Amino acid sequence: MADVAVDDRPLVFEDLVAWIAKGEKPADQWKVGAEHEKFVFRLGSHETVPYDGPAGIKALLEGLMRFGWSGVYEGETIIGLERGKANVSLEPGGQFELSGAPLETMHDICAETGEHLNEVKAVADELGLGFLGLGFTPIWRRDQVPVMPKGRYKIMREYMPKVGTMGLDMMFRTCTVQANLDFASEADMIAKFRVSLALQPIGTALFANSPFVEGKPSGFLSSRANVWTDTDAARTGMLDFVFKDGFGYETYANYLLDVPMYFAKRNDRYVDLSGKSFRQFLAGELAEMPGDRANIKDFADHTTTAFPEVRLKQYLEMRGSDSGPWGRLCALPALWAGIFYDSQALAAAWDLCKDWPLEEHERLRADVARLGLKAKIGGRTVQDVAKDMVAIARSGLKNRNRLNGGLVDETGYLAELEEIADSGLTPAERLLELYNGPWAGDVSKVFESHAY
Repeated sequence: MADVAVDDRPLVFEDLVAWIAKGEKPADQWKVGAEHEKFVFRLGSHETVPYDGPAGIKALLEGLMRFGWSGVYEGETIIGLERGKANVSLEPGGQFELSGAPLETMHDICAETGEHLNEVKAVADELGLGFLGLGFTPIWRRDQVPVMPKGRYKIMREYMPKVGTMGLDMMFRTCTVQANLDFASEADMIAKFRVSLALQPIGTALFANSPFVEGKPSGFLSSRANVWTDTDAARTGMLDFVFKDGFGYETYANYLLDVPMYFAKRNDRYVDLSGKSFRQFLAGELAEMPGDRANIKDFADHTTTAFPEVRLKQYLEMRGSDSGPWGRLCALPALWAGIFYDSQALAAAWDLCKDWPLEEHERLRADVARLGLKAKIGGRTVQDVAKDMVAIARSGLKNRNRLNGGLVDETGYLAELEEIADSGLTPAERLLELYNGPWAGDVSKVFESHAY
């Protein structure tokens, strides 16, 4: 979902708060933006794909331009595509991401996702490439993953090992599916932030789809979620302050000021400010940029470098789920729209989690990465909570009553999540059943059975 336009003037703290508040929209203007990442691999060999070369990531980007996409460049280097309000972006290790346009219904979102997958498959078939939707690459070592030529990633790559043991894995070996949703007011934002942050680990369990690392079971059902537990504590996690009295736009803006910087962009060049203080930048006190004060574009960029499980910009981003097959790419935004966009559903979802002790949130986040739906919270299994959560989302979507041309509502997009919750088996456990059965311990089979 596109942010409100930004300008280049110096700013003060009140401007940061106002920038977030500009996201407020009346309920009849609420939309949903869906994002998903996928791994690109060579058909046959299952090898990683470099940026350059006749069948590389650059060729894939350029090939998609036949479908009306325009190139996004850093200098002369193509690093993404845009078409209307949607864009295709290049992740650090060549993961291919669709950031969809803000759309009205789940029918629109699933159609957009399907169109994108058909387009990339048409180009990829010509190049001998395939796509895999898992939360963590199942076989590649970190040193096998190519580095994409994007300025901000060089800065992040050099900084990550200073602040955590798995930040480079996050950058190069993970894929996620996300949903971006609107709020009407500060009070509405607070209610949605609290519900979604508390329940984000339940979503992690439902979508857990990355049990393999370097060709073997990792001991985690979501290796992607485990990576986030030691990436950079200063910019990740469950944000206890969201649940405390007095939370609002100002609290979150203050949090962002304390998230260490990665960079500022000047004249199409990234200035390495990794670990520096945005507070000092706001006051024009950074020794690396003498006399230069942060502007609102700098702040908008900085908001993208905080990585909590739910992120506030001018909308709320649900960030806790492994990528997966087409159906689950549609299910994730349906789950959260059903909860967020019906007042009864939002209240019922809060009832599920409002009594969970604050100190249990981080424990649950870690437990679901390992145990999935078998983890426990508030005296219940995550499976039981997940059943209730999906049922609440279904009632919210039913109440929304957004029908497609065949007069069918949006509840069908939850069918796979209902099956997962009822069975108690995550997608990762289904993969492990194949690994221990028909695949006979050969993880590479996933590239045939689970590719798009």
